[in-house]
Amino acid sequence: MSISSVSSVSTASSGGGSTSEIASLNKQIQSITKQLKDLSSDDTLTDEQKSEQEQMLQSQIQMIEAQIAQIEQQQAEKAQQKQEAQQPAANKADGINRPTDTNQINVYV
Repeated sequence: MSISSVSSVSTASSGGGSTSEIASLNKQIQSITKQLKDLSSDDTLTDEQKSEQEQMLQSQIQMIEAQIAQIEQQQAEKAQQKQEAQQPAANKADGINRPTDTNQINVYV
């Protein structure tokens, strides 16, 4: 059995549907993992060819995992921006770090 087909790696989009993208990428990882398992029982390839195929498949898995990490990071950033937008922007003026005209500290030496 010769593994000649290379799984395509989709690029992550910045739009919605991130969970479906992650699910799709996880399916690609499962497919590549299955190819790795099948590779060990393939008697038509030499050990060197098996090693090259294994390295290629491992690198594909790493690229997909990096994409998943990037998507998760984008989700976290969006969640943080959403949370920051919900928080009130103006903090109570306490006269020390956030002075007002009537509430401030002046220090003269």
